[in-house]
Amino acid sequence: MERTLWVVGMFALFVLAVWLMYRAWTGRARKQASSIGDLPTVPADCGAQVLEPTTGLYLGSTLAPSWIQRITVGDLGFRATAEMTRFERGILLERDGTAPIWIPNESITAVRTERGHAGKVMTEDGVLVIRWTLPTGTEVDTGFRGDDKTVYPSWTGAMNGDEA
Repeated sequence: MERTLWVVGMFALFVLAVWLMYRAWTGRARKQASSIGDLPTVPADCGAQVLEPTTGLYLGSTLAPSWIQRITVGDLGFRATAEMTRFERGILLERDGTAPIWIPNESITAVRTERGHAGKVMTEDGVLVIRWTLPTGTEVDTGFRGDDKTVYPSWTGAMNGDEA
């Protein structure tokens, strides 16, 4: 009987912990909703492709300059396998199972490599981070861990006007 009470008590504690994490996630999403607003829509014409598509893992988006303050609005906080392509008019991030993210050129303020993003720590220069401004004026960092990190200089160079 004592063992059964322990098992039931631990299960109840586990369920309580999961429920509290869910409440914290949705509470943060409510607080962030006004500063995030609607994301830019993917245009019908993205322009010519500037860089080859890069496959990898979308790590999430964070409020800049914090690499750990994850955005929880919509599906921006969920990791997903993705393909990122640079076009003349912006960057298209197509994520599996979620809506694509369009980052217009005029919104991009920096493309750089970092050691970590959205609570994920990697090796030095293991994450490609795009800093951009949402239509609401909020600055965010979007993290992407590419399958092939040798393409990162092309991405950071394209932002600086270098040849890809």
